[in-house]
Amino acid sequence: MAAARERQGDADLEPIASLDVPRYLGAWYEIARYPNRFQKQCDSNTTAHYSKLPDGSLQVLNRCRRADGRYEEVVGQARQIGPADSPKLEVRFAPGWLSFLPMVWGDYWVIDLDPDYQLAAVSEPKREYLWILSRTPTVPRQTLAALLDRLERQGFDTGKLEMTKQTR
Repeated sequence: MAAARERQGDADLEPIASLDVPRYLGAWYEIARYPNRFQKQCDSNTTAHYSKLPDGSLQVLNRCRRADGRYEEVVGQARQIGPADSPKLEVRFAPGWLSFLPMVWGDYWVIDLDPDYQLAAVSEPKREYLWILSRTPTVPRQTLAALLDRLERQGFDTGKLEMTKQTR
């Protein structure tokens, strides 16, 4: 991370210029992630499904396979921060009655997205979390390498990424 941070300095993380939320909706496969406490039980086949709720916010359904073969699901909510094309969202997985508390919402910034909405990178301002998501369970090696290079230029330590196993 030191080398990546030196190239980036302490510059603020910049999300993509704009996000077309309707195009972003649907199923995404997790390709890789920084290790985190709330996914430690996930062994493989991690997915996220985004859908529009009647109030304009998004439902987030995260699913993964545990080491024992059982699947685990968690349902959350996301809301866009700023204008209708803002790439900055907040997500929460706490119960709805706690949604008035600011600390239950976490930043979810789309920081890289290909023009066809097939490959995305998501993080937050402190760069403590990072996810690589794809519309397909696998990504061509060259495509992934190019994304990793862009992420390093944004100050991410791509060596910390854990590749997500895909099993049948």
